[in-house]
Amino acid sequence: MDAYHIIVLAVSLLIILSGLVGIVLPIIPSTPLIWIGVFIYATCDKFETIGWSLLLIFAILTIVSLVLDYLGGVIGAKKYGATRWGLIGSVIGGIGGFFMGGIIGLIFGPFFGAVLFELIFGKDFRSSLKSGMGTLVGFLGGAIAKLVIGVIIIGIFIWKVF
Repeated sequence: MDAYHIIVLAVSLLIILSGLVGIVLPIIPSTPLIWIGVFIYATCDKFETIGWSLLLIFAILTIVSLVLDYLGGVIGAKKYGATRWGLIGSVIGGIGGFFMGGIIGLIFGPFFGAVLFELIFGKDFRSSLKSGMGTLVGFLGGAIAKLVIGVIIIGIFIWKVF
């Protein structure tokens, strides 16, 4: 491997690792950064190691991870009986939680938002708590799915390059 390939690989790996960090820190785009890092390497390598078909598969996986991440809380809340108000509360709680408490706020803000809005709009405490748990379970499920997909993409990339 010549110096050019080493530099491109180092830059690609830094971008990929930034994407991996983004799975935990939601302010950083996660799987899209992972895909961009792979794409940069593939482009500079003239698609010899990572071909177009694999890039397309990685792009599809990236889109799936984003959909699962964004819809996870909604799906979880609906499965646990949340109303429209609970869903709205979870979104507001997630945004407020992120700005007030960073990562911890982003995880628990949707829970508290769903519970609060369900209580305000007429649900009893037990049902409101169940709706909040649904948003938490869904959020964590989406994050785990995103992590698994990101690790799969990185694993295949490393396997192909090395």
